[in-house]
Amino acid sequence: MKDILDAIQSPDSTSADFANIPLPESYRGVTVHKDEAEMFAGLASRDKDPRKSLHLDDVPLPELGPGEALVAVMASSVNYNSVWTSIFEPVSTFGFLERYGRLSDLSKRHDLPYHVIGSDLAGVVLRTGPGVNSWKPGDEVVAHCLSVELESSDGHNDTMLDPEQRIWGFETNFGGLAEIALVKSNQLMPKPGHLSWEEAASPGLVNSTAYRQLVSRNGAGMKQGDNVLIWGASGGLGSYATQFALAGGANPICVVSSPEKADICRAMGADAVIDRNAEGYKFWKDEHTQDPKEWKRFGKRIRELTGGEDIDIVFEHPGRETFGASVYVTRKGGTITTCASTSGYMHEYDNRYLWMSLKRIIGSHFANYREAWEANRLIAKGKIHPTLSKVYSLEETGQAAYDVHRNLHQGKVGVLALAPREGLGVRDPEMREKHIDAINRFRNI
Repeated sequence: MKDILDAIQSPDSTSADFANIPLPESYRGVTVHKDEAEMFAGLASRDKDPRKSLHLDDVPLPELGPGEALVAVMASSVNYNSVWTSIFEPVSTFGFLERYGRLSDLSKRHDLPYHVIGSDLAGVVLRTGPGVNSWKPGDEVVAHCLSVELESSDGHNDTMLDPEQRIWGFETNFGGLAEIALVKSNQLMPKPGHLSWEEAASPGLVNSTAYRQLVSRNGAGMKQGDNVLIWGASGGLGSYATQFALAGGANPICVVSSPEKADICRAMGADAVIDRNAEGYKFWKDEHTQDPKEWKRFGKRIRELTGGEDIDIVFEHPGRETFGASVYVTRKGGTITTCASTSGYMHEYDNRYLWMSLKRIIGSHFANYREAWEANRLIAKGKIHPTLSKVYSLEETGQAAYDVHRNLHQGKVGVLALAPREGLGVRDPEMREKHIDAINRFRNI
């Protein structure tokens, strides 16, 4: 690993130098163990502790197959799917690995008694397999997390519709929370030159997800002037949705849960902010009964902030807790896009407010190849910025996942893998200086 890191940090290293570095037989990766999948049985989700289930293990280097690349990971980040993996909810990810392992002789590599997790990375290509022509050893890259086979025509217009679509590092093995990762070469994208390794690693999954859900024609197709209700607007997903709304000429109505998170939204440029805790919204009377009066009070507050207008698009991801309110406050003909259910998967809403008002609910999941590239391009151009708030070491990944699980974080939290410290990897200091306040926005609050 020292030779790899020395080559990455040397300005004189060539592609041939990287290609000639002997690869290690093993590397360190953050894992969950198959024989611990029932360790939290009987506990409420909130009480399941990722610090107990996530391990930092030495694992064998996987075989490199056609169309694949091995990447030296300088930094990664924690997404909510890492939390789900760590608490074995809604199901153990080993079921995903077992099914993938049955697909082909090559995919059998993924069906192991341990799962190296993580769906983001920034790093350097070490090796490419047969059939890879666009990337070479030494290339500095980030990776999106879409893994597809594309042997079925179903995915040819939209790669997210491929029957074998999977999220790398969640539904596949050898993910990015590790010193080396195995990816399909079509997951690779150029690393934005003005960002450090940890900054470049943090947008991937959430930035692409927010782009498809809000901007793409496969999602809400946001346009100028739209009123966009964004739940968790300072969080991992919401912070990118807020930026896309502002950059696209829409009007974000940011819902947060504390004054500090409200300040972050205002720092991004949002004017309309609702602190749901300070204003005391309780959309459920008890665990079985919602409170329509609270929906109406919420809608009235939104109209106060929009000059009397209702919501055109709801950016949904909390799920059960908020979905009834989301459907209610959307204008006639409006759209609710949903990409997750962090407060529960069994959504309930009053269908009269959907069908009689001609509203739409759109399910949105990550992003296709083109959407991921467009989202990364906006990062590289300085139109959208990382929302990195804190950085952990690889050894501290359990604590990082715990903080995300308990909503103790802002924006995204990063994890250093091979990078020995923060701030390395910047190749365009002039552009960085131009955007430095926005880059550090989430660290300064």
